Amino acid sequence: MNTNVLYWGDNLPLLRNRDYFPDESVDLVYLDPPFNSNASYNVLFKESSGAPSTAQLQAFADTWHWDYAAEKTWADLHAMAPKRVVDALEAFQKIIVLQEGRFARNDMMAYLVMMTARLLELHRVLKPTGSLYLHCDPTASHYLKIILDTIFGATNFRNEVVWKRTFAHGSSKRFGPVHDTILFFTKTNGYVWNSVYESYDSGYVENFYREQDEKGRYQHIILTGPGIRHGDSGEPWGGVNPTDSRRHWAIPRNLIEELVGQDASKHLTTQQKLDVLEQNGYIYWPPHGRTPRLKNYLDETKGNALQDIVLDIPPVAAQSKERMGYATQKPLPLLERIIQASSNEGDVVLDPFCGCGTAVLAAHKLNRRWIGIDVTNLAITVMRSRLRDAFPGIQVKVIGEPTTVIEADALSRMEPDGRWQFQWWAVGLVGALPASEPRRKGADAGIDGFFSVVHESDGKRETFRQVIVQVKSGHVSATHVRDLAGTIGTDKLGVFITLEEPTEPMKAAASAAGLYHNPRMDKHYPRIQVLTIAELLAGKGLNLPPRVGRASGPRISQRLQGEMLGQGTNEQEKPWT
Repeated sequence: MNTNVLYWGDNLPLLRNRDYFPDESVDLVYLDPPFNSNASYNVLFKESSGAPSTAQLQAFADTWHWDYAAEKTWADLHAMAPKRVVDALEAFQKIIVLQEGRFARNDMMAYLVMMTARLLELHRVLKPTGSLYLHCDPTASHYLKIILDTIFGATNFRNEVVWKRTFAHGSSKRFGPVHDTILFFTKTNGYVWNSVYESYDSGYVENFYREQDEKGRYQHIILTGPGIRHGDSGEPWGGVNPTDSRRHWAIPRNLIEELVGQDASKHLTTQQKLDVLEQNGYIYWPPHGRTPRLKNYLDETKGNALQDIVLDIPPVAAQSKERMGYATQKPLPLLERIIQASSNEGDVVLDPFCGCGTAVLAAHKLNRRWIGIDVTNLAITVMRSRLRDAFPGIQVKVIGEPTTVIEADALSRMEPDGRWQFQWWAVGLVGALPASEPRRKGADAGIDGFFSVVHESDGKRETFRQVIVQVKSGHVSATHVRDLAGTIGTDKLGVFITLEEPTEPMKAAASAAGLYHNPRMDKHYPRIQVLTIAELLAGKGLNLPPRVGRASGPRISQRLQGEMLGQGTNEQEKPWT
């Protein structure tokens, strides 16, 4: 199985391909599937005609519709899915239906059908020790929980984690909706789990760690637990009999093991363990009362064990360097927390709805292997750029992209919007970032992508020059090159990418733009370079000064819509230079 790889295409046929995803091959799945959470219930439950429309998932439209793909998936589930899963969907059909006796052909039912098919495959690819986290909002979380119960088994439900996804705001005639839900299921009871802790805030430390001695700040906490025990944990120590209070001694195992070692601790009685604690200064005798307490030192405390309500990780702020413009972008610390808790180094993390790639980025940062899938090349381009900027020198393999001029031409001609998929793909070939405000169809602002190069550097301060990328799939002429020259002005550089071979007048127009002198390299470079898709696929790079990394990645307009999925299963590592 390929790892550290991005797949471009619809995740359902990819997940069903056992060459790509063998049984029990993945350790952790995180998915944040698109859903129109902002639509009213009247829209979500409005019955559609069921007439064939686009069969592809419109990833950035943030919604699914009842169309030909949903109709076919519904039929496939009836033929192949376990009966209990089909029964659950048919029950939903009866609940969601608007008109008695008629099948509910609406967005909500389409979403549940399409998600069920994918969750069945994700369950198949998970290892017995694996976990799945499904990120959703309360609009559909209750339906998804039941579907997951039928696929994973209700006994393998672990948590409904609530994450406060936004700051407080008003909402008409209801409580302000500010949280997302993360449904946590495991394949079996023998799943990977690593305890993860969150740091105490300063207010908590000031309020609860008020005492101090030569070892540092501490709080004294109870050293007994409720209930009578008839073993040595119920016997007296230090003149105190816990049974008198219907309690027993409760000693932190980890602390004793740190003091005497794991093997030695197994041979100590409860009273001997209490002696060890007192000899090492961990027993606090209150001035009033007889029951000893345990000194819990701040420096030795890992923090709060994670709870199922997450309040300490804020949403990605509007001006954050991490922010990439995706309306549904999740913060990196949230994904790191999930990956740390439910996987180990070297494990395989799968995100079948990558979007801007936060799960992939977190997995690589934490030394996990990863697989990302997305239906648009825009997302693939964004993820490659983000990975490259975060981890310089990384080689990102993409499966499903064109590898020949013929395939590139076929992509540009695909309906309904192959032109835009081709544009995003070509921008990625030169390691550029998609334009932050993509043009409307029919318009031509002349900017399809961009990146920056270092202009001057004195060891303390650097100045930059922006490189503008323009992509054309056909009908190119010298006018387009001259227009690019006007767009870059006097302080930028230009790269013109064409599927067709450039004409002699186009080459002349590029030459007429002149040369640019780079003080850092003390070298001249062409102000406009014209490259063909054939040259880029053959490995030809750009003749430019060193690039500037962009750790924040590209910022994508929320108006971007998902386009037709990429076809083919060829694989190739794309050059960045």
